[in-house]
Amino acid sequence: MTAAASTAPVRVSVVVPVFTPGAGFDELIASLDRQTLSARQFEVLLCDDGSGEPTEGRLAEVARRRPNVRVLTLPHSGWPGTPRNQGIDAARGEYVFFVDQDDWLFDGALKDLCDYADRHGSDVIVGKEVGVGRRIPAGIFRRDIPHAQLGVDPLLEMLTPHKMFRTSFLRRNGIRFPEGRVRLEDHLFVMQAYFAAETISILSSRPCYAWVKHPGSASAARIDPDTYFPHLERVLDLVDEHTEPGPLRDTLLRHWYRGKILARLEGKRMVRYPAEYRKRFLDVVTPIAQQRFGPGVAEGLTFPLRVRSALLRAGRRDDLLRFAEFEAGIECRADVASARWSRGGRLALTVRVRFLRDGREGTDALAFERVPAEGEAAGEDAGAAVGSAAATESGADVAAPLAKTVTLWKPPEELGADFLSAHVRDASRDLRLDRVELTLLEGLDRTERRIPGRGRLTSGRARVQLDPLRVFARDDASHGGTLVARVRHAGWTFETPLRAEPAVLAEAKRSPLLAGRVCGIRAGEDGSVQLYRIWPGGRLRDLTARAVRHMPLERARNLAAKVVRRARAVRR
Repeated sequence: MTAAASTAPVRVSVVVPVFTPGAGFDELIASLDRQTLSARQFEVLLCDDGSGEPTEGRLAEVARRRPNVRVLTLPHSGWPGTPRNQGIDAARGEYVFFVDQDDWLFDGALKDLCDYADRHGSDVIVGKEVGVGRRIPAGIFRRDIPHAQLGVDPLLEMLTPHKMFRTSFLRRNGIRFPEGRVRLEDHLFVMQAYFAAETISILSSRPCYAWVKHPGSASAARIDPDTYFPHLERVLDLVDEHTEPGPLRDTLLRHWYRGKILARLEGKRMVRYPAEYRKRFLDVVTPIAQQRFGPGVAEGLTFPLRVRSALLRAGRRDDLLRFAEFEAGIECRADVASARWSRGGRLALTVRVRFLRDGREGTDALAFERVPAEGEAAGEDAGAAVGSAAATESGADVAAPLAKTVTLWKPPEELGADFLSAHVRDASRDLRLDRVELTLLEGLDRTERRIPGRGRLTSGRARVQLDPLRVFARDDASHGGTLVARVRHAGWTFETPLRAEPAVLAEAKRSPLLAGRVCGIRAGEDGSVQLYRIWPGGRLRDLTARAVRHMPLERARNLAAKVVRRARAVRR
């Protein structure tokens, strides 16, 4: 950072709540030093939440060497809300950008965000976050959305405070973080801003923020339901305050019902809870589910979540536990049945998917049957507890009319078939979304890299294409890694190592020219599929493949043939 002129306009104030930072703080400061936005145009506010020595000396040294860094020394509050609020009050920039002390920014982040906000008159700008050791929801950053809308665009997928806000907008609307130790304080702040904003923008085309997961993070700890869920209800109250009953409110409320309650009733999590904790958790969340999340909220859930919701709202705790045990016992396996390179440089994999119960071959863990709607009651089954008048009174979901034909889940005998209505067991919508996606795990830390593209899962098979030029950037130094299959089936999502027999992978042979640098797949000692890539060799192949891909077809074929002839001549 260079010296800042006191009269120059400050485009953005980077607000960092600080409390006894670790080694990751140095990486943050280094990333701020590398910003392409001139240091005269941004300031950094290090809001120290009463760390004391030696942090005070460390921050003073950072500020001494960087004239656009200010340190705000504050009394200890024990939570980041108060330091962030002090940053809003002290900010001189047109925008405020909240950054956590152990994360870092990509080099062009501040300039890209400011330019994007200027161009679209944005009050809130959601810059692309990249997970480091953590998974980021894929939906929100698929494309740039200059004018995003609540309930239409995937804004709720990222409610972290790592966003840029117009400073005058925050002050004019009195948008603040709650003071003190408040769970979901970032949700409260961001939702206030979303409801008040005239323009919310999503910048997805360039990475802005690296969200780093560190060992022992608070998000990984088991929550205390008695203290956590009153804070969740404050968020729900905020939604109710700003929406009318109807589809928009149901869509928004569904986000928290799915992520904060039903996700915590997922099979493997549920069965691991000690009995006393499970009882206490259900004591707290059951009345919330019955009073705050009606049939309209449940209607948009995936099939497994609808089952959990119906049982939870009906107070059927024993059945809920049995369903969790059923879920926990399902195992997904994915094997490569065939592998072929296309001349265009794409690897086509046929993946065979099986679902087992407790690892037993030959079992049909997930069985479905297609039945005509005329064979089912539109409102309730005679033997169904959920959907009956008694269950409805206790808060269970009311069944809606069925389509002409539906695909119903067939519960195994140990669960019984009469505890759910046909409507709740209807998995038709979710089965149409069955698919297989691939993820690459790289290095010793098994960093995740998503493979673009997905294959439709039909009758236990999916065809997935892997394009190396889309997976790896031009100067990407990756040597490859282990392929993992992410399988969606009937609303469940399973992750499993992709496996194959060596003879099947050998059929793929060497990657063609239009795949770029030489790469391929092979079986590891444990049968897992390894994607390997030659680096640093093959730069000419990579440049040629990328150039040919952008040419008209006939010209591309001629150039590719010419390169192949030259390569053969060199080998001779």
